[in-house]
Amino acid sequence: MKLVAGNSNRALAEAIAAALNTPLTKVTVHRFQDLEIFVEIKENVRGEDVFVIQSTSYPANDNLMELLICQDALKRASARRITAVLPYFGYGRQDRKSAPRTPISAKLVADLITVAGANRLLTLDLHAGQIQGFFDIPVDNLFAAPVIVDDVKRKFEDDRLMIVSPDVGGVVRARGIAKRLGADLSIVDKRREQAGVSEVMHIIGDVDGRRCILVDDIVDSAGTLCNAADALKEAGAASVHAYVTHAVLSGGAAARVASSALESLVVTDSIQATEAVRVTKNIQVLSIAQLMAESIRRISTETSVSSLFD
Repeated sequence: MKLVAGNSNRALAEAIAAALNTPLTKVTVHRFQDLEIFVEIKENVRGEDVFVIQSTSYPANDNLMELLICQDALKRASARRITAVLPYFGYGRQDRKSAPRTPISAKLVADLITVAGANRLLTLDLHAGQIQGFFDIPVDNLFAAPVIVDDVKRKFEDDRLMIVSPDVGGVVRARGIAKRLGADLSIVDKRREQAGVSEVMHIIGDVDGRRCILVDDIVDSAGTLCNAADALKEAGAASVHAYVTHAVLSGGAAARVASSALESLVVTDSIQATEAVRVTKNIQVLSIAQLMAESIRRISTETSVSSLFD
């Protein structure tokens, strides 16, 4: 097994390597003055089972190109199998035609990853499950639920717990976590008038006096979470917390969370935390390194990955 890390989330890659007791393969990534990317693999990878760890987070296009070029270098170096490990799959929100004459960019990115040489994909909490069908190679879509559930159990032990989906589209995800915790489920009904702006309409379920935990896969502007937290507090919630897998947190999102009704926002390190996120007191980071490492080990040894979530 060989582990190759891109520059998108070096800390996570190093943590995965430590968990697997396997050093990262030496790779040089160089940018020319016009920002063209050049990758050189500094070790022999002929006949090796190679895992390329790279989130396609901000800057999404640079990190995506780095992944593609790295895969091409490995393919031309005669790697036996290349697994693209994307803790965060960028462009995942563009999974359908949302209006006339718009692209399905998630499908385009899937084709690019495949053509560049990937033999399989390992990712975490895809925004939409059907994206797996965009690939003509095997896809292992992991879930952050076990990591989230363990943290919730450690912090909240009372029977007033209420798992809340911030929109109708996230009900399946929230219901799965509620079932693992033996908690009740509530839904925030909202209407989105335009991209990046959400308006909370009403709460489905009685949250009065309950300790509410919002669950989602991506937090970008944080508008949805903050508006949902306000609505839950107005409906009588005793406290509001949130657990989100992918912390995009663009622009002033961290400041918005800091001044919101959320007592805490817990995210994973699928995306490397910015300085703004690190200094925000009510944002905490959980590591998915052990989960990713165990999945990589099982893929390499051809054993079951799905049994991790049974």
